[in-house]
Amino acid sequence: MMILPRSRHLLMLLALLASAPLQAENLAEAWQLAERHDAGLAAMQGRSEAGRAGAAAARAERLPRLSLDGSYQRFGDAPAFSFPFGSNNFSSPELVKNDDFLMGRARLELPLYTSGRISAGIESAQQAAAGAELAATAYAQALRLQVADAYIEVLRAQRAVAAAESAVASLQLHLDEVAVMLEHEAVPRNDWLAARVTLADAEQARLRAENRRQLALAAYNRFLGQPLEREVQLEMPADETSATDEPAPALVERALAQRPELAGSAAQARALAEQARSEAAARGPQLGLVADYQYLENQVLDREDFSLLGVGFSWTLWDGGRIRHRADALRSASRAAGRDHDDLASRIALEVHQALLALAEAEARVPLGREAVEQAEENLRVSREQYGVGLATSTVVLDAEALRLQAVANHDDALLDVALGRLRLRRALGEL
Repeated sequence: MMILPRSRHLLMLLALLASAPLQAENLAEAWQLAERHDAGLAAMQGRSEAGRAGAAAARAERLPRLSLDGSYQRFGDAPAFSFPFGSNNFSSPELVKNDDFLMGRARLELPLYTSGRISAGIESAQQAAAGAELAATAYAQALRLQVADAYIEVLRAQRAVAAAESAVASLQLHLDEVAVMLEHEAVPRNDWLAARVTLADAEQARLRAENRRQLALAAYNRFLGQPLEREVQLEMPADETSATDEPAPALVERALAQRPELAGSAAQARALAEQARSEAAARGPQLGLVADYQYLENQVLDREDFSLLGVGFSWTLWDGGRIRHRADALRSASRAAGRDHDDLASRIALEVHQALLALAEAEARVPLGREAVEQAEENLRVSREQYGVGLATSTVVLDAEALRLQAVANHDDALLDVALGRLRLRRALGEL
């Protein structure tokens, strides 16, 4: 089949695109993608905006309130004033002309004194808004840690695939050497069979590792709102200065001062306490300024518009305990939130200790793993040389390869555990 020049150019372009290396993606870019696509974070940010709007509404309670209302009404038969006047009855004209009338009103109200109800309401709303914003910050940090877990899991799976592929290549080389030696009757057939079985097991392990890589990649892409099958080359997280040199009590103090969940919990408790104070203040005297203008269409009164200026006063002396019980309920909720705050502080302290211990363990495993890999590779090299001259059995070579594969896996796990441990410590400190 003849390929047209234009089609040939298109095929060449597709081949170049397919062979192009994957674009590298770092953890900071992954966090940005996740924050743009995570619905939960968007919901938390919406709650934060709602909290700020609620605080603005509470502050507006101090401002004057101007209201307008009006109506048009029609009587079936407009009434008139009628009252005795001497020996006769005096009857006025109908109150309104043509049995219909217009009425309008403008009212201005300004609170002067509310027994602290408005100020407590403002403080409660501001604390609630602060709590919502801190909750959004805490959610964002938790999301970053989840993305980091998925990111490290992909790196772990990729390294596991690379180790499995190296094991397959090494065992294939050993099988080829055994086959050559078997042709010269230098080794028994059992060596060749054992090498074949071990290579088949390694191929299966490689397939399982590749499947785990695909699953880890799909989970990672889901966090970022990307197609699950998207292939990406991930960069190793940059090494950061470890905080393990600082004493644990100092790190705990940092965490207690910085964790947004803890500050948000305290803000929630204060918001409930202020809400209780605002509720209880409703029982106290309430004083306000009232300015009123009314228009009433009529043909009896000496004018149709009226205005007044006055001071309104109210004081609830008894309401069956409604206000008191609502205030008590809010105080109880505030005390419960305070106990939750204390429990959260204890859990954060434990989280810092756990992160410190896990990171210290991972950092201690790295040099041990590196040394084990070097020794395992040397052991495999010596075993192969000895097998080639008949000083070792095939089992020794296969065991040496298994030891090398395990040493590589342990070293890779230690490196990735260090990277993840540092991220988890940052999260525990409220710095992620």
